[in-house]
Amino acid sequence: MNNVNRVLSIEQGCAGDRFEEIIGDSSALESVLAEVKRVAPTDSTVLVLGETGTGKELMARAIHNLSGRCGRPFVTLNCSAIPFDLLESELFGHEKGAFTGAVAQKIGRFEMADTGTLFLDEIGDLPLALQPKLLRVLQEQEFERLGSGKTHRINVRLVAATHRDLAQMAARNEFRSDLYYRLNVFPVVLPPLRERREDIAQLVSHFVELFARRMGKRIEQIPQTTMNAFIEYSWPGNVRELQNLIERAVIRSDNGVLSNPLPTPQKHAVTPIDARSTLRDAEIALILQTLRATGGMVGGARGAAVRLGLKRTTLITKMKRLGIYQTVSARAQDWSSTRSSDGEEALWQQSDQLETG
Repeated sequence: MNNVNRVLSIEQGCAGDRFEEIIGDSSALESVLAEVKRVAPTDSTVLVLGETGTGKELMARAIHNLSGRCGRPFVTLNCSAIPFDLLESELFGHEKGAFTGAVAQKIGRFEMADTGTLFLDEIGDLPLALQPKLLRVLQEQEFERLGSGKTHRINVRLVAATHRDLAQMAARNEFRSDLYYRLNVFPVVLPPLRERREDIAQLVSHFVELFARRMGKRIEQIPQTTMNAFIEYSWPGNVRELQNLIERAVIRSDNGVLSNPLPTPQKHAVTPIDARSTLRDAEIALILQTLRATGGMVGGARGAAVRLGLKRTTLITKMKRLGIYQTVSARAQDWSSTRSSDGEEALWQQSDQLETG
């Protein structure tokens, strides 16, 4: 398989209004494309599943372009982007005067997509009140516009997508189970970018070339450290996040070298604790850190006991048990710890007198 898998039908000059390409040759992506090529020639309903930013609309277009409906309408609607009181009109249309503000007839998305494909993105956000109407259209291929009793018959293939778990939603009665089963005829699950890391280098190169051309810039080098950072990053926003960060990097790049747009890990002042340490070690580290932050003050309003939420006597008892003692030199005082040491009681007799430091 080529590095760039172009899912595009060329039969009968079918290229669509936009040139769509799916980039990568990982085994995870190849498996998905094999499923797409299998289902695309049919008229079966497809449910595209995947995290946000994995390219669900791109895959829906691929299904349309590889089907016999290519060259006919491909209509999209994001169910989460339309207010509830307008969504029914967007789907099914309305007649003039059907409701306040309906000053003219409106054709809905189903009617627009007749003989073609309708892509409903974020189908999990479709209100429960509209789900029976959608189910009827899928089963009967007919509907009525708002404000009209006339039935319109259509021939539409539906591709739906969501990042939600519809099965769990149906179990909680948040999504109609009969509609879920009707949508889930042929599920296509898109892998997150972290599961196809071998595709990241190709995607980076593609987006760098794309944005450099748009901005009239020359990007001649992608440092290996920057590429390694891209490959190792978890990409919670998937390909969309990668695309946006590459655009930012191209904007900020100078002298033909791509900058690294990923955030630098923040260094914290908290003393790290060895993962192999015990609870006793963790307590010692916390108390020593607090004592040093308070300048050695055990009691008092600004002392370590108050910061740790303990009584002064309780903290001193705990320090004795843990072997934490005060060291004194000609230059400064500090706190240290020992599991057992000679003269420990004598040291603590001196420390017991520290009320406020």
